[in-house]
Amino acid sequence: MTMPLSAGQLNLVLCHCCGQACPVAHARCDRCDGALHRRKPNSLARAWAFLVASLICYVPANILPVMYTDILGSGSGNTILGGILEFWNSGGWDLALLIFIASVVVPCTKFLVLGTLLVSCQRRSRWAPIERGKMFRMIEVVGYWSMLDVLVVALVVALVQFQSLSSIDPRGGILFFGLVVLLTMIAAISFDPRIIWDSEVEDG
Repeated sequence: MTMPLSAGQLNLVLCHCCGQACPVAHARCDRCDGALHRRKPNSLARAWAFLVASLICYVPANILPVMYTDILGSGSGNTILGGILEFWNSGGWDLALLIFIASVVVPCTKFLVLGTLLVSCQRRSRWAPIERGKMFRMIEVVGYWSMLDVLVVALVVALVQFQSLSSIDPRGGILFFGLVVLLTMIAAISFDPRIIWDSEVEDG
């Protein structure tokens, strides 16, 4: 079976702004004037850097309190897991489940998937390229919903402020969690999924 020619073999490169196929010799896209390059520069190194930074930020995000509650004069700071338990015990199981998914399940899944993609690409593995491509697309979609936890805390703070005897204030942990979300999104953007297929093209 004859393999179709790749864009590189045809001396073409796709514009990352508008998707037009342009000659490699051109520095900028003929349609939108966007800068042209074959691959995202230093894709693996940049993705690793942002992923490691997000892992580092995830530690204080779980250790530091994300909110301070003062109910009837009794104040306490809650970490992410502490807040989940407090919502669960007070009957807010829906909020507890939402925060658990957004702040524990989603970040850990992104860490695992991005780490798997980076390690397999560095080792030039030929393992399941189609499935790895689907994993990357899943991470891209999930990334847009990663700020749910921050939004939930902001919503809870706004709602509780209406009660005269209670108050909730955000704390430093929510800042680190926001950094985790931002850094994992940048790590996914920095990763060039075409690297997944490099070993297949070379062996073909």
